[in-house]
Amino acid sequence: MNTEELYQQRLKRYVTAMRNEKPDMIPIRPFVAEFVGKFSGYTCQEVTHDYEKAFDAVIKTGQAYDWDAMVVNMVWVWTGLTQGLGLKYYGIPGIGIPHDSGFNYIEPSEEKAFMRADEYDALIDDPTGFLYNVWLPRVSSEVSEIGQGSTFRNNLALVKGSTAMMVYFMALGPHTERMRNEAGTASAIAGIFKAPFDIIADKLRGYIGLTMDMQSQPDKVLKACEALAPHLAHVGLTTADPSRQVPIGFWMHRGCVPFINPDQFDSHYWPTLKPCIEEFWRHGHQTLFYAEGDWDHHLDNFAELPDRSIVYHVDRGDLFLAHQKLHHKFALSGGISNVVLSYGQPDEVRDLCRKIIDEVAVDGGYIMDASAIMQNDTSIENLRVMTDFTREHGVYSQGASHDAPLMTPADGADVASLRGLQDWPSTRIQPGVCLPWEQKVAELPDISGDRELLKRIWENVDAMGNSFIWQCLLSF
Repeated sequence: MNTEELYQQRLKRYVTAMRNEKPDMIPIRPFVAEFVGKFSGYTCQEVTHDYEKAFDAVIKTGQAYDWDAMVVNMVWVWTGLTQGLGLKYYGIPGIGIPHDSGFNYIEPSEEKAFMRADEYDALIDDPTGFLYNVWLPRVSSEVSEIGQGSTFRNNLALVKGSTAMMVYFMALGPHTERMRNEAGTASAIAGIFKAPFDIIADKLRGYIGLTMDMQSQPDKVLKACEALAPHLAHVGLTTADPSRQVPIGFWMHRGCVPFINPDQFDSHYWPTLKPCIEEFWRHGHQTLFYAEGDWDHHLDNFAELPDRSIVYHVDRGDLFLAHQKLHHKFALSGGISNVVLSYGQPDEVRDLCRKIIDEVAVDGGYIMDASAIMQNDTSIENLRVMTDFTREHGVYSQGASHDAPLMTPADGADVASLRGLQDWPSTRIQPGVCLPWEQKVAELPDISGDRELLKRIWENVDAMGNSFIWQCLLSF
C-alpha cells in the first residue's frame, strides 16, 4: 500500500469513528507534544523554539508508529514568536527554566492580573479594542501602554510578532501535506476555540480574580462572557477545516467543578458555551471537547448537544461513566492514563487498553489516545505497546469506513431548530473587525471609481489585524 492509500484508509477510519460509527478498526490518535522531540532525539528547547524541528519530529514519529491521525504540531506555542512579542506569561525552555522542560504558563498574581476588576465595561463594549488597548501592553514586555508614546522596541515587537505569526501559520499547510505524503497520517484537528468563561480565567482576570468577581459582580462576568462568545466562535469558524472532516479543537480548562460550583456552571459557563458549539454544528463542524481535568459532573449538560456534534475526550474523568452517559450520542476518545504510559509496566498498558476495547470501543465510536497531552516523560516502549495492542485487538469484524464526506448536522436533523448564535445580542464592533469601514471611510477624501473594491480590500486587511490579536489570546 502506498502512502496516499494509507492516508485515505486512516482518514476514513478516523472520520467514521468520530461519526460515532464502527470503522474497520479502532483509530489511534495520540496527542503527542514534547514526546515527538524525545523520540526524534531533540530537546524540549529545540522543538519549542524551532518549529521546523518540531515538524520534522512529527514526521519521524508518524513514520515510526502506526497512527491514524496526529496534531500537526502539538508543541503548538512557538516560543520564537512569544519571545519576539515579549509575552510575559511563558516560561521558555532554556530561559529561566531547564532547556529540556516543556514551556510553562506563568499566571500573574492577583495584583498584576492582565485585566483589572473595574475594567469589565471596556471589555464588554469592544472586546477587540480592549485586547489591543489594554491587554496586549500588559502581557508584553515590549508593547507600550496607550498614552505612553511609541518606542523603537514597541514598533519592532508588533512587526516581529505579526510577521512571525504569518510565517508560522503559513508553514502549517505544507507541513500538513508532508504528514500526508511522507507518513500517511491525517491531521487530527483544525481550528481553535475556548469557552468565554475559560478565557477570562486563563488570560484576563486569572483564576483568583475571576473567583472573586463571581462573588462581587457576577452580572458583569456574565455580560463579558456574552460579549466574548461571538468573537471566540468567529475564530473557531474561520480556522476550522474547510472540508468539515476533522473537528475544531476546544481546550477545556477552568469551567468545571470544583474550580467553580454547579450553579456557576449553569448560570455562566454553559449558557455562553452551548450556543457556540451549536453554531459550529450549524455550519457542519464537529467540536473536540478536550476535557482537561475532571468534567464528570457536567456530562448531563453535554448530552443536551445535538447528536454527533462533538467528540468527547476524557482526561481525569471516568471514561466508563462517559460511555454510559454520552456514547449513545457522541464518539469518545482518551482514557489511557498518562501516569501508566510514563511510569507503568507494559502489562499495565495492555490491561487498560483491553478494558477500554472490551467495554467502551466494542460498538465503535471510540478513538484510542492517552488521557492528556503527552510530554517528554512518556515512555517510548509503552506508547508502542498501546499502539500494537490496539492494532491487534481493536479490529471490528463487521466495520466499514466512510469516504470522509462533509460533516453535516446529524444527517436529516432539523438544522433550523439549532439557534446557535443567531439570536445573540449584536455587538457594537462585529466579530472579525477592528476598525469598521464605515468609520474609516468617513476619514477619507472623496472616493471615485469602485467603492466596493476599496471596501473589500480594507475589510480583508482589517480582518488580518483582528486575527492577530485573537490568535495571540487563544493560541499563544
